[in-house]
Amino acid sequence: MYKKAASFLLAAFTATTAIAQTTYLQLNQEDYQLLDRLETRSGELSSDLFLTMKPVARKGEVKFLMEQRKNAGFTGLSAIDRYNIAHAISVSGEWAPESDGAIDSKHPWFKTFYKKQPDFIHVNTDDFFLVANPILTAHGYYEKDNPNGGMLVSSRGLEARGMIAKKVGFYTMFTDNQETVPSFVKQWADSNDAVPGADFYTIHGNGKYDYLLAKGYIDFEAIKDHINVTFGYDKHFIGDGMTSLFLSDFAAGTPFLRLNTRVWKLNYQNLYMELTPQYRRGSDRRLPHKYATMHQLSINATRWLNIGIFESVIFDRRDRYEFSYMVPIILYRQVERSLGSPDNVLLGLNFKAIAAKHLQFYGQLLIDEFTSKELAAGNGYWANKFGIQLGGKYFDAFTVKNLDLQGEINLVRPYTYTHFDSTANYTHYNQPLANPLGAGFAEILGTIRYQPVKNLYVSVKGMYYQKGVDTGNANFGGNIFKDYDTRSYDYGVGLINGVKVQCASLNLNLSYELRENLFIDLGGSYRRYAYENGLYPTQSTTYMYGGFRLNFARRDYDFY
Repeated sequence: MYKKAASFLLAAFTATTAIAQTTYLQLNQEDYQLLDRLETRSGELSSDLFLTMKPVARKGEVKFLMEQRKNAGFTGLSAIDRYNIAHAISVSGEWAPESDGAIDSKHPWFKTFYKKQPDFIHVNTDDFFLVANPILTAHGYYEKDNPNGGMLVSSRGLEARGMIAKKVGFYTMFTDNQETVPSFVKQWADSNDAVPGADFYTIHGNGKYDYLLAKGYIDFEAIKDHINVTFGYDKHFIGDGMTSLFLSDFAAGTPFLRLNTRVWKLNYQNLYMELTPQYRRGSDRRLPHKYATMHQLSINATRWLNIGIFESVIFDRRDRYEFSYMVPIILYRQVERSLGSPDNVLLGLNFKAIAAKHLQFYGQLLIDEFTSKELAAGNGYWANKFGIQLGGKYFDAFTVKNLDLQGEINLVRPYTYTHFDSTANYTHYNQPLANPLGAGFAEILGTIRYQPVKNLYVSVKGMYYQKGVDTGNANFGGNIFKDYDTRSYDYGVGLINGVKVQCASLNLNLSYELRENLFIDLGGSYRRYAYENGLYPTQSTTYMYGGFRLNFARRDYDFY
């Protein structure tokens, strides 16, 4: 506790002498798709973005977009791309060359509100910048054969970001949320004591979840244009795919301290987090903590190839951070061994390659633990724990402007992410930190994105997976919340271990932007979940939805 307080005081002191700062593009915003396709269409990886590590700094985003707008004629971008670029720069207009690039509104409210198109409140002086916006969403769902009938998901709140004296950047967001979810999501939430993406929640009436979401951070540059320090509470994502084997945004937010160093063609991120181990819901009480340190080194090795090295350690200490894991260097496996090997260390490699200004290929290799002798023997040794992701993207597919395709395969061996100490498993607040499926699965994902006109976004997403699940008291390795010492056997462990289930789902979504960041959504989903040999009844879910959202990302349920 004292060490955490000292770290914060050091950060606050450093901020007083910092030169500049930035804020970050919130996860799941439409702009990430734009940045991804523009980088590939340009034919060259950007050292301002490093999209493998999210969230991305608005400062780097705008610098990249300004370059793309300048070269739009040379790269053959469409009129829709040019519109999207102007829109994205306007939303982060404080980083435009004129320092106020947000587009003026033609009809501001009472000459005070919405003076700028994206911003309800917009203040920009020499020493202070502030943008504040309301958050409001309401989506109605109808699920076929659901006895509860219609469902409603709604959120209301506020977000604000700004700069103080061009030295300290800040962001804060708060929403109050009520959510009645599809039946398969409710089944998952009730069995895991968790609402996906949320922390504490209450249940009302016929299964309505009520919870608060809050995010916030301060940011400053310790060394101009090279080292940023961020302290706050938020989510992160490491990877180029639809899911991640390293760190995804599926679980709840966490308190964190992040050091991001960018030099030449290198980007190195140190992430220190305070997590909540698994627990059973009950009376109000103080929950214990566990901790994580994660490192990601990303290198633009060539104009078209990015490679990365990942490392993480999850550890349990009684309300204190392990000082040995605060050293900002790679290779914590040696540090962990020097402590007696009590903690959960994972290593990873990743890559991204672009080709022909239309294609992108990416992948991740996660290594939890393995024995080369046992791996070569091919005898299904339980401790050969690893995961593999391979994926590809095709932008402006088949010469159709703004038609983008993506496909992805994820394979994760049983018992990956688990540990002999359940508090050191790869989870937070009863939710996986990486892929929502946990371990012991093979998954195929595909998505089609199309923007036929400037304000209409069409997407189709499909998923199919096979996974091994437990029966009775058995532990076949698919449930990462269980201690691996309770495994059923040591050898003969296949990729799909235990009782096999198969799941297929398909989602169609249409989003229309009425005005800046105000979307109307309409869509539907189908999901089929079946046990092999008819061990349990097959579950089929069909639902449709419609609604609106203002300054908020769309809530998806096609994650498992």
